[in-house]
Amino acid sequence: MLNWKVILNILGSLLMLNGFFMAFGIPVSLYYGEGGLIPILLSAAFTGNLGFLLWFVTRKGEKTLRTKDGYIIVTAGWLVMSLSGSLPYMLSGAIPQFSSALFETISGYTTTGSSTLSDIEALPKGILFWRSLTQWIGGMGIIVLTVAILPLLGVGGMQLFMAESPGPSADKLHPRITETAKRLWLIYVGLTIVESVLLKMFGMNWYDAVNHAMTTVSTGGFSTMNASIAAYDSPAIHYTISLFMFFGGLNFTLIYFFLKGRVSRVFENEEFRYYLGILVLSITAGMISLQQMFPDRWSQNLDEIVFQVVSILTTTGFATADYTAWSPFLVLMFFILMFFGASAGSTSGGLKIVRHVIITKNGLSELKRLIHPSAVVPVRYNGKAVGQKITYNILAFFFIYLGVFLIGTIVMTMYNYDLLTAAGATISSLGNIGPGIGMVGPMYNFSQFPESAKLILAFTMLLGRLELFTILLLFSRHYWRKV
Repeated sequence: MLNWKVILNILGSLLMLNGFFMAFGIPVSLYYGEGGLIPILLSAAFTGNLGFLLWFVTRKGEKTLRTKDGYIIVTAGWLVMSLSGSLPYMLSGAIPQFSSALFETISGYTTTGSSTLSDIEALPKGILFWRSLTQWIGGMGIIVLTVAILPLLGVGGMQLFMAESPGPSADKLHPRITETAKRLWLIYVGLTIVESVLLKMFGMNWYDAVNHAMTTVSTGGFSTMNASIAAYDSPAIHYTISLFMFFGGLNFTLIYFFLKGRVSRVFENEEFRYYLGILVLSITAGMISLQQMFPDRWSQNLDEIVFQVVSILTTTGFATADYTAWSPFLVLMFFILMFFGASAGSTSGGLKIVRHVIITKNGLSELKRLIHPSAVVPVRYNGKAVGQKITYNILAFFFIYLGVFLIGTIVMTMYNYDLLTAAGATISSLGNIGPGIGMVGPMYNFSQFPESAKLILAFTMLLGRLELFTILLLFSRHYWRKV
């Protein structure tokens, strides 16, 4: 049986936390005086009070949390945060339609970065600050989720990262989730502050610097400018954001090891080496192609290709150029990168590089087993044998991921979108990337989509962000069967 009292108690706590963060938009609105104050105030008060009421009513009772309860909490938690988080958009009139407001909010919390807004700069600064804050909250939520909670649930092969990520076991940064969360928050907040200061030094005002720092470290990609980062004609700003997108795509445990001076632990990590290798290979190939197209602008080519490769691989989604207008080779390269994602235990979305590594190694091992049927050929990751259960879990995740992508693409074509746009919108949502290809490239947004299509894509964002199984299990009759 599900422990509904403890589930509702935790959801109440999440709503109170959401209301607390929502209130940060109040001083911003007061300072700039551009409207949005009353909608944010009402939204924060309603969300916080509803959360308190839910928490107060369910505060007494058994506090035991079972694995099955965890799936409900993770999924319902993201839903209630998104539903309450859409209130400032609707009450302010910034996004009056429920489905569009929910799409924007889910895009924020899942750090996808897709938007339905055509004129971002026309919105009150308090509303835009809340929009950026949803990505910052979601990014940290994902870190805690993937390194501390999902491994316990055995979701999507995430138990593979138990030895690499903080959480409740003997070989973690700290044996308690609460202490782990504190350490992760310190790293996350620290990166945000440092980037904000650097962006201010290189020419942004404080408002834009803080907003972009929040959406960079979270690998979210929301911008306060209609032209995204292309609005800033500054290589220093571009390279700074590229660096912090790279940090956002790292396993935060590795950042912790680096800060503690244990640099060898970083370079010993297989996923980090592949992450670095894919970046270098993609930038090199892209640079060669761009030089052939634009031979007289070497420094601009390097600026643009570095920024776009890091942005797409880390699933941030910022843009300084329209890569869909480049050569067919580059468009194909970026489309392939959309199926990667960066490191597990990072704020990035996508399949994650470690899954590609395990799948590739398993394929090579199968070839060896065919040649030597009696040989024991284990799949090794970071020098340790990976159990068959984890390998099968990752393979299942991979094929379900591709299946969801194909189904989503087919559904989008039913709305009469061309194949490139349908595929681009689906992988953009499933991989939590933001821009795609076709009519959802970096120079477009999702305002053109019907309201029902936005809801489907919003659901796809949640599926991708919560590691597929977390949500799909709730649709299984076995989950609801009494034991």
